[in-house]
Amino acid sequence: MHDEHYPRPQLRRAHWRDLGGRWAFAYDDGARWQTPDEVHFDREIIVPFPPESAASGVGDPASHPVVWYGTRVELTEDERPRPGERRLLLHFGAVDYRARVWVNGQLVAEHEGGHTPFSADVTALAGGPELRIVVRAEDDPHDLAQPRGKQDWKEQPHSIWYRRTTGIWQPVWLESVSQTYLHELRWTPDLDREELRLQVRLNGAPPHPLQLRVRLSLRGRPLAQQTVALSGRQGSAVLPLNHTPLNPERQDLLWSPRHPNLIDAEVALLSEDGAVVDEVRSYAGMRSVEVQGGRFLLNGHPYYLRLVLAQNYWPESHLATPRPEALRREAELVKALGFNGVRIHQKIEDPRFLYWCDRLGLLVWGEAANAYRFTDESCERLTREWLEALRRDYSHPCIVAWVPLNESWGVPNLERDPAQRAFVKGLYHLTRALDPTRPVVANDGWQHVAGDILGIHDYALEGAVLRERYGTPEAIERTFAHVQPHFRNLLTAGHTRGEEAVMLTEFGGLSIRPGEGERWWGYGTVGTPEAFLEQYGDLVGAVLDCESLAGFCYTQLTDTEQETNGLLTASRQPKFDLAAARAINTRPSRAVPGDVLNEIHQAAQEEDRRRLAGSQEEPPVQPQHSG
Repeated sequence: MHDEHYPRPQLRRAHWRDLGGRWAFAYDDGARWQTPDEVHFDREIIVPFPPESAASGVGDPASHPVVWYGTRVELTEDERPRPGERRLLLHFGAVDYRARVWVNGQLVAEHEGGHTPFSADVTALAGGPELRIVVRAEDDPHDLAQPRGKQDWKEQPHSIWYRRTTGIWQPVWLESVSQTYLHELRWTPDLDREELRLQVRLNGAPPHPLQLRVRLSLRGRPLAQQTVALSGRQGSAVLPLNHTPLNPERQDLLWSPRHPNLIDAEVALLSEDGAVVDEVRSYAGMRSVEVQGGRFLLNGHPYYLRLVLAQNYWPESHLATPRPEALRREAELVKALGFNGVRIHQKIEDPRFLYWCDRLGLLVWGEAANAYRFTDESCERLTREWLEALRRDYSHPCIVAWVPLNESWGVPNLERDPAQRAFVKGLYHLTRALDPTRPVVANDGWQHVAGDILGIHDYALEGAVLRERYGTPEAIERTFAHVQPHFRNLLTAGHTRGEEAVMLTEFGGLSIRPGEGERWWGYGTVGTPEAFLEQYGDLVGAVLDCESLAGFCYTQLTDTEQETNGLLTASRQPKFDLAAARAINTRPSRAVPGDVLNEIHQAAQEEDRRRLAGSQEEPPVQPQHSG
């Protein structure tokens, strides 16, 4: 299979098998069954699609808090473990929300967290011809202390919440590995020294001394090679890059939306005699991100963020991608619209989407799926899942900011409850401690108590109002002191502005007037595609004129369920001419003097448009007028 289909694109092995397809399935509404022997499977489901979705073959949107899956896997000769030599791993990309896994009647894994991966070593159970895999998934829609993002707790989607995603919704796969293997890679670029640092973690302490060999290349040309001794379960290597830049900006080496240069890596464990014990392929990107003096810096230069809010939700498959190619298409459409990045909203995204953002050149804000209530348990759940997300996605160059909380979800009494404020500050400092290389938006939208970026959500429907509120430094000061966009304070409990970058991280939300009887949600409605483009241009143009804003995020990329305020329909068809939207989104910004990177950005759009038009995976998109 292609590398982009491998569920972990930054830690790829040759020997693996996708277990997606038809599995046995059963509902357990009364939570009666506790072991596989009790389960009565009475239907089938297509994994990895949630049972609420049409793609699963079940298509039942009703509330079923406990579901069971079962399958039998005949092992190939290569998959059968060899004692003392090979292991067999069973991986789950994501199971929402609480999972227990049995193999051949033995409990092999338990995991809590609906968006993050887990694995089981099934070597001891793989001595026979097959594996019998049974999964129990529990996802109580009425548990509002559970991090769920925009999954609705009601029977029918309402307001801005969508149908649920229960159970398995990311790939399940088998992988044959050596007895001692590379469990985790962590890449950290250092632009000043022109070095890449690699930290590795093994599955356990090796019984014999091993060496770590790393080979780096750029577009087929060797960049670095190093072999270091390993002692214990962890190790590291610092690799100076043998690179002569072709220009002062190092655009042939550094990663950016204009030049998404990826450094290919071969990482191997070697025995004392030089034999390969384990080998994986990976990649990294040389880039830096930081906030200084109210500006966002990419690779040391001011860079204006032009993001679009993305739910990455599909009508036929909900949070799951309907097919791997759809993840690439999503990234291509974002770029074709003239944006240089995407804010994934209330979802920890599939790593294969991050791969395409890495490869095609899109900035990403990584966000958690939040709970709705503040309890001891909700704090523990969100923190645990957030730590797993930080660890999984740390090495992706596309991710340029972390967003653990959005609009005070899960901390609804933030202004009056010191415990809730302490939790927000704690998440901010914990995230910065584990990843000091990226800015953190502690609570995006309003009620700021900590953060490197102050994100504001303002759905004013006139460009003149946005200019009045954010057009100058003085206007922003007045807005922070006296205006409550979306009826929320921007600063909380004495928090004062410092050197943070200010961005309008949700605005717009325009809809084209729906037809008779259609379900609808939006922040403002226009009658025709032409009127939409006119008002869209007014809003985006106003934001670009605001000299003290460091970037924006428009709401939103696609229609989602009843929330019909997308630039594209739910089926990913544009509502108007892509070129017209791109021309609006790529206008120069007053925030970066001379907008020196805008010329580069526009050139990138031309390149992306040619690539999109030449894509053979799906036909080029055509405008679809609605309303």
